[in-house]
This record gives sequence, structure tokens and C-alpha cells, in this order.
Amino acid sequence: MYNYIKALHIIFVVTWFSGMFYIVRLFIYNTEAAEQTEPQQTILKSQFNIMIRRLWLGITWPSAILTLILGVWTWSQLNAFPHWLAVKLIFVVLLYAYHLTLHVIYRQELRGVFKYTSSQLRLWNELATVFLFAIVFIAVVKESMSWLKGLAGLVSLAIVLMAAIKIYKKIRSRGK
Repeated sequence: MYNYIKALHIIFVVTWFSGMFYIVRLFIYNTEAAEQTEPQQTILKSQFNIMIRRLWLGITWPSAILTLILGVWTWSQLNAFPHWLAVKLIFVVLLYAYHLTLHVIYRQELRGVFKYTSSQLRLWNELATVFLFAIVFIAVVKESMSWLKGLAGLVSLAIVLMAAIKIYKKIRSRGK
């Protein structure tokens, strides 16, 4: 039974991350739609709001909840509490905090409040990538991982992602 629950946990982690990655893309598109002229603005925002609501409430939140329930159940089946799991749980708690920030943006955008530019949202979207790398590497590599190398790898990943966003922004601004 343990392996079935663990498999379901992994499946819901994947769908949760998929939802978080895509919801921010939709926030970006919705933010950019708000900059369009009428009637495009109304049409696009209406469609993006439908997509945002369905993704967030129909996939992302349920996946986050099921990930938590199945993760706690999987954790309860362990005979010991290894130190790598404590580190992973810190990242998981931070990931849920990130998820809640996305919920705040979700509520704002559905009310027509756009506090962040599309560039800021692109940066915010990459934080999920950092969490994904950290959590997966900790879960797979466990005790054999060098914590210093792991931290250096995460910092390097964050730097590469930020550089890629800046390059993308320059390329995009040249196209306009």
C-alpha cells in the first residue's frame, strides 16, 4: 500500500507544480491583456479569468491539498526521521508559502488589480523552478548529497534563470 500512496503523492506533486507554473503564465498574459485596447482587452481578460479560475480551483489547489495529505501519510510510515527530510520539509513549507502568494495574486487579478508587471511575474515564476530542483534533489539524493554543493547548485540555477529572463526581456524589447 505504501508504494501506491507514494506514487499518488508524486503524481499530485507533478500536477501541483504544473498548475503553479501555468498559473503564473496566465497571470502574465492577463496582465499584458490589461494593456491592450478595447475590445481586445475585455475579450482577453474575460477568457484568461475563466482559465485562471478553472486551473487554480480545479487543479492547482486540489493537487496541493492531496500532495499534503499523501505526503503526511507517506511520512507517517517512515520508521525514522532522517535529517535530509527535515531540510526537504523546510523547502516544502516555503513552497506552500509561495503557493499562498500565488493565491493572493489570483484574487487580485480576478478583481482587476494588477500590482505586478509581466517582467516581475516572470521572475516570480522562476522561484517555483528553484523549489522544484531543491525538493527533487533532496528527495532523490538524500544523505549522499553534499549540502555545500547542493546550495551552490541552487544559487547557480537561480543566477542562470535570472540571466535568461534578462536576455529574454532584451530580445522581446527589440522586437517591439
